[in-house]
Amino acid sequence: MDPTRLIGPSSPLGFPAPYWFMAALKVLGFTLHLIPMGLWFAGILVAMIVCRRGEQPRRFAHRLMTQMPVIVALGVNFGIVPLLFIQVAYYRVFYPATILLAWPWFAVIVLLLVAYYGVYLYALGLREAMTPARSVAGWVAAVLFVVIGFIFSNVFSLMTNLPAWAGLWMRGSVAGATTGLSLNAGDATLWPRWLLTLGLALMTTAAYAVVDAGFFARREPEAYRRWVRRFAGGLYALGAVWYAGASAWYVFGTWSTELRALMSSGGMAVLTVLTAVAPLLTLVVMLAQRNEVTGALAAVVGLLQVVVLALNAISRQVVQNAELRRFLDVTAERLQIQWSPLVLFLLLFVAGLGVVAWMIARALEASRQPAPARR
Repeated sequence: MDPTRLIGPSSPLGFPAPYWFMAALKVLGFTLHLIPMGLWFAGILVAMIVCRRGEQPRRFAHRLMTQMPVIVALGVNFGIVPLLFIQVAYYRVFYPATILLAWPWFAVIVLLLVAYYGVYLYALGLREAMTPARSVAGWVAAVLFVVIGFIFSNVFSLMTNLPAWAGLWMRGSVAGATTGLSLNAGDATLWPRWLLTLGLALMTTAAYAVVDAGFFARREPEAYRRWVRRFAGGLYALGAVWYAGASAWYVFGTWSTELRALMSSGGMAVLTVLTAVAPLLTLVVMLAQRNEVTGALAAVVGLLQVVVLALNAISRQVVQNAELRRFLDVTAERLQIQWSPLVLFLLLFVAGLGVVAWMIARALEASRQPAPARR
């Protein structure tokens, strides 16, 4: 069967905004989403593992998990932006993919709610009393966020794996109607992409530990900030090695000859090299600091990690378009700009970023206040 016959029909309304605008907002939103997403994807699991390994690891886990309810809320809201523009710009392949994976995709809502409550219960246990049930809730949340990441990787890898659609539909259909229970597990790109994201998440968790210690942990003892430097450097190195291995598998094990040629020529070659080596620069900066974490180190590490995530977001966008190009040209849709929702979105997006900046400023201000006296 010709895969293009399964692509959704073109909308008579056309694109509500230029493609370049939607792609830019998709990349920006995905970069912002990757920051908190990395903390719940890998950070919760790391916190649950190290929390019983001594005073300073326990202090790190306590700090991260008490912040996690807010982190999850920010991540979910930031995730709306790239998901919105995927649905608008890539609707012709996004909706067929999510129909084939309908029940796992729908399950994300349920799994997210359960994981969110698990985070709250564990954070409540840290503030009041940690019971076995609250401890289990933390582990459940850690596992569910990993599962959610796997489902998202299934959907977004299937979006570009059009040759697999017919087989998934025929194997998972009843009387010609899909059951929506298919998984894209046979896609060669699925596993390295999922593991690559996990490596990025480990590096983001390490970078956030440095940022938190440098800006928000002023009340913590100096020994904690010294420990964070060593711990974050080791965790970032683990994430970088994981990232390098998964990236090599992804690039050399799953990319077509045409895609490798595209990404290794001209300006794309520069993007590919920068995406590959940016984590190494961040790691060198982290390991170069021999004493406790300082505000300057935290600022540099945080900025560099944002660059790492942004480069990955840009590269993924380029690769996604290249994989779809032989089936669909997303830039060829008719354009009919809808100014009122476009302007309203931009105003709300900027206002939302302003609220987040205000929240961070308030948290930073509170961290500089002396600790309240204990009664």
